[in-house]
Amino acid sequence: MAIIEARQLTKEFRKFKSRPGLAGAFRDLFTRRYETVRAVDAIDLTVEPGEVVGYIGPNGAGKSTTIKMLTGILVPTAGHLLVNGCVPHRERERFVRTIGVVFGQRSQLWWDIAVRESFRLLQRIYGVPDAEYRRRLDELAGVLELGDLLDVPVRKLSLGQRMRCELAAALLHGPSLLFLDEPTIGLDVVVKLRIRDFLREINARHGTTILLTTHDLADIEALCPRVVILDRGRILYDGALDAIRRDGQGLEEVVRAIYQGEAVGGGAGAGPGGRRVPELGGGRAAEGGSAVEPEGGRQYGAGGAG
Repeated sequence: MAIIEARQLTKEFRKFKSRPGLAGAFRDLFTRRYETVRAVDAIDLTVEPGEVVGYIGPNGAGKSTTIKMLTGILVPTAGHLLVNGCVPHRERERFVRTIGVVFGQRSQLWWDIAVRESFRLLQRIYGVPDAEYRRRLDELAGVLELGDLLDVPVRKLSLGQRMRCELAAALLHGPSLLFLDEPTIGLDVVVKLRIRDFLREINARHGTTILLTTHDLADIEALCPRVVILDRGRILYDGALDAIRRDGQGLEEVVRAIYQGEAVGGGAGAGPGGRRVPELGGGRAAEGGSAVEPEGGRQYGAGGAG
């Protein structure tokens, strides 16, 4: 069973559209105009247990919006979504016990208390038994070299130190699925390498599924056998990283070519060779149009979340 199953997943936002000039501003006081912005446009995404998938695209492509829907922060406008057997925003309490999330520019640690006390609070929130908590903390502290940091207030940590603690916090309850949104942003090379090694280890040792969103393509090349490329809310490519490499070209040049609508690797193929959508930004549409809801899933109507 897929750990993430999204079909025709869509998210729209209403955006206020102001009129120009002083007269327009006065009219806006009484009658407002809105436009609908489609941040994620009918994407299909399936991730199997144990996969490490890179989810990349330019700013505004819809990456973070997708992650927020997959983690239950945002409610989809339309489509079918099932993550770890749950509808994320409907089954919050059960669902959050199965996932870990790290947002590079946000913290889940308490700023003015020691790292160890933040971990204890998370233990209570997730209901982790004491023996299991101690075992996991010892393992994570050893691998991430947190021994000297556990009694330091979070506000006194460097960015690299805090990110190592954030990773440990996200994994204390033993989630089967880890979402990483820019986890290495602003970090130096040494810390980046340490975090990459750690992610490889937890994937190999525990089979943790990882969905990685980043602008650092070196992270993608180092960690992700599979890559999903997004632009303007639609999937351009979903397949093996090796399938889109070209002789003498790095990943950055290949990704740029995909954004420009050029062919990928050995052509458009399904399965291990990857899949290239012919038109720019074209999503991988499900057969027959809208997705059919399987048992246990939930279908969202076009008019909003059902």
